[in-house]
Amino acid sequence: MNKKELGEIKRRIKLDRSSITHIYGCYVNGAREIISYIDESLGLLTKEETEQYLALLKKSLSGTLGKNLLDISFATKQVMDSDEHRLLSALRRTRLEDAEIRERFYRCVIDSLNMDENYLILIAHDAYDVPYRGKDGAVQEDSSEVFNYILCSICPVKTGKAALGFDPDEKRFTNHSVGQFAGKPELGFMFPAFDDRSANIYNALFYSRNTGEIHKEFIDAVFRTEVPMSAGHQREAFHTALSEGLSGECSYEVISNIHTQISERLEMHRESRDPEQPYMSTNDLSELLRTGGIDDEHVEKFREACDREFGENAFVNPSNIVNEKKLEILTPQIKITVDPKFSHLVRTCVIDGKKYIMISAEAGAEVNGVAVNIDD
Repeated sequence: MNKKELGEIKRRIKLDRSSITHIYGCYVNGAREIISYIDESLGLLTKEETEQYLALLKKSLSGTLGKNLLDISFATKQVMDSDEHRLLSALRRTRLEDAEIRERFYRCVIDSLNMDENYLILIAHDAYDVPYRGKDGAVQEDSSEVFNYILCSICPVKTGKAALGFDPDEKRFTNHSVGQFAGKPELGFMFPAFDDRSANIYNALFYSRNTGEIHKEFIDAVFRTEVPMSAGHQREAFHTALSEGLSGECSYEVISNIHTQISERLEMHRESRDPEQPYMSTNDLSELLRTGGIDDEHVEKFREACDREFGENAFVNPSNIVNEKKLEILTPQIKITVDPKFSHLVRTCVIDGKKYIMISAEAGAEVNGVAVNIDD
């Protein structure tokens, strides 16, 4: 899925747009026991309750593609004949109306998921009558295609703290317990994916609030596919490849130059308004080093390290391996954050045998918000 397709689905998850009529789910405790079931008709709920349920489901489509939202790909063999794909397809086909199939799904999630607190499983079905759009994006006519899909959100249940609240009957502030409430989803998914504005049963879109922890146990149980590399893991793998490949050539100037080149590519991608995610191959990353003046031997070592860390012929989302907004310089005692636009104001040097990080301060300097003098 790309940004436009994701946005099209997200705009549906509203009270006046979606065809979601029922919310299903269950409330689970830390001992993996179901405390209660949810089977709510939206027509019987208040507007506020409906909006809260829809907001939790919509949150599982939030974040950034490639970071919070990851493509899950099924093998052809799985689609043709596998328990995991059969279960997801049955949920979709029955529009979640079969209690036995829902129970099988709940047990699959509960038996796999490791949560330190009580949580809520929410699922809903929507049927989207996909309008036909011209090349200019304008809606031209209704389509005969209906995109049927399910949404799932896994929400931790928090216990609110007691607080002073106004009691209108007693006309005074008294101690009130907030009770338990569903927090923002930690993970979730949409099945099938909405690719080329049509159902793609070979893919699902998985959501993880924490880009460094994508709940591998859940993916393995529900999808039984190869677990995608998280954004945090991609960044660590890139750093490892740089350290191992460049060795003594891994200077501030080299890393700053690589950061600048990747950031420029991301900016060009944004300016192109391409809705697809940006990707770079490990060969592309190797070429950045070569254009930065790194010799062929170190470039080859870096490429080999990338193949080992990411897999051969892998593609990496560049926004996962650099932070465009800042450069961080760390020593055991000090942390320096630099706007990449001004990375040229920083340099490293050795004076009288001691290593230094030098920062130009011609425009002045402040310490704790107070302007300070820098004398000769």
